Amino acid sequence: MQEQVDERGQELERERRGLLRIGLAEVYNPSMVPTLNPGDQILVQYGATVRPGDVVVLRHPFRQDLLIVKRAVERRAGGWWVVGDNPLVENDSREFGTVPDEFVVARARLRLRRPPGAGQRSAVALLSWIASAVRPLTAEPSSGRTASWLSRRLRAR
Repeated sequence: MQEQVDERGQELERERRGLLRIGLAEVYNPSMVPTLNPGDQILVQYGATVRPGDVVVLRHPFRQDLLIVKRAVERRAGGWWVVGDNPLVENDSREFGTVPDEFVVARARLRLRRPPGAGQRSAVALLSWIASAVRPLTAEPSSGRTASWLSRRLRAR
């Protein structure tokens, strides 16, 4: 319990000093489908505290110059156990084990979808895109899983 209080105090101190920065990242592979598709942009917060269920950007343990996007499942000895939401892609902790804390770069906050292609510009397609273009990427604090209403809507794409 004291660790959580200390961790939150450190996060508040970083926020007070303005050290939590915001940025954009682009998703390139299908490891997070259906939550994130290739071409999606994610709004990320650098330096944010990671909790189980969060989508995070991290350095690949075998290639530190490569940034990857995964879901932080749980804390284990030595770091975070991370997995992709797509069960068919195993480029995650099932392949490389836990990821040290210092490899976690940022926490994803929002998903931003690209507008539909030139061939899909009907009013219905545009309205559908507007309704699904921006989605928060947060987890339920108690369960560490994506909120059920959010999960259903993201998986419907």
